[in-house]
Amino acid sequence: MSSAAIIGGGVIGGGWAARFLLNGWDVAVYDPDPKAKRKIGEVIDNARRALPALYDHALPEEGQLTFHDDLELAVKDADWIAESVPERLDIKQKILGQIEATARPDAIIASSTSGFKPSELHEGRSTPERIIVAHPFNPVYLIPLVELVGPEATVEKAQNTLKSLGSYPLHVRKEIDAHIADRLLEAVWREGLWLINDGIATTEEIDATFTYGFGLRWAQMGLFETYRVAGGEAGMAHFMAQFGPCLKWPWTKLMDVPELTDELVQRIADQSDDQSGAYTIRELERKRDDNLVAIMRALKTRDWGTGALLNQMDQKLSNAAPTPSGYFRSVNRSVPVDWTDYNLHMNEGRYGQVFSDAADAVMIAIGANADYIKSGQSYFTVETKVNYLEECVAGDKFFVDSQIILADGKKLKLAHKMCAEDGSVIATCEQFLLHVDLTTRKSCPPREELEKNMITMAEIHAALPALLES
Repeated sequence: MSSAAIIGGGVIGGGWAARFLLNGWDVAVYDPDPKAKRKIGEVIDNARRALPALYDHALPEEGQLTFHDDLELAVKDADWIAESVPERLDIKQKILGQIEATARPDAIIASSTSGFKPSELHEGRSTPERIIVAHPFNPVYLIPLVELVGPEATVEKAQNTLKSLGSYPLHVRKEIDAHIADRLLEAVWREGLWLINDGIATTEEIDATFTYGFGLRWAQMGLFETYRVAGGEAGMAHFMAQFGPCLKWPWTKLMDVPELTDELVQRIADQSDDQSGAYTIRELERKRDDNLVAIMRALKTRDWGTGALLNQMDQKLSNAAPTPSGYFRSVNRSVPVDWTDYNLHMNEGRYGQVFSDAADAVMIAIGANADYIKSGQSYFTVETKVNYLEECVAGDKFFVDSQIILADGKKLKLAHKMCAEDGSVIATCEQFLLHVDLTTRKSCPPREELEKNMITMAEIHAALPALLES
């Protein structure tokens, strides 16, 4: 069992704890704040609701979460140590010294700093080669990007670990203040301050340009790729020729920044209260999480950007297999927020998707996989009968057991039982499928190897009690 130590249990430390814990790592937390346990617990509760909803397969069993009053006890067995203390260099250097003196020689020591360079963190350290920057983005348990800066061998090792957690590690090849992402964010932030200072826009109006405009593009395509598309068929060269001269126009005040007077700070705070003050922080976090899940799950269907990363993780998490009872566990996952309707429960169309996914898992198990379909043959669903027995809502975990009840040449009939985590039945389904030639679009016998696999599984299932009552 891999283990992580989280030093500092604030927003970022809590997010790191959730990312590791929900991916099966044991997590030890050190934070002298008496409220740390409650705060981290609330962050992890949010993560338990949100992170599994990104994937179509169940995450590993959670690791063990422990809290420690002694930093040495927290880090002594850790494979990964996430330093997430306040953004002050003197504090970070002091804590890193304590970690370095106690941690295992092979442990990765990763600072979450958003601005300091590794060379600054390495000052006074005896083993600087194992200390890197691993700068995540809030919420850490959902946003994949982690900027890595530091000694190449340790960065490479860290990349492998982060990929196994479903993160996207970005190697920043040369150290620079604030790395890459925060330098870009700082530029936008400074311009936003000027727009408010000059009375041109409010916080809500500036945020609207992101949420209803280019933010949606940036969620699936970056700055330069977006501009490449804007250049049309001629691409980036045309875009640069057309819009490059604008860089000489006085469109920005990025070379300057308004003085953060008490008046300007209060104006920003008041406008932000007007914009979002009706919600608690936890309510805003949940809205943020639900929106991120919906956006990223939408990108999964296009296998693009973050969606492609989620599909890769789903491949890793795929665990369709016979159960100890002999039935086929074809689906094992939780209900994502974008599957719920105005009644706040999973709508009937999604039950159809669940049982369609179950049939796909059975097909793959007998050999009707992507390669088989590319070769020109597959199964088409001819008839489906679904019984809806209980409700389920966003975040509910469920599984589907499947049984072949007819395997006769081109005919395949399946029974599915959808159950809650406690085994109670949510819905049942019977499906009748026909094997089809995709060229003629007519039914035909399956190929010999596929038919053999189908009959073998059907014989195993025939020896079991009927999954569904007649």
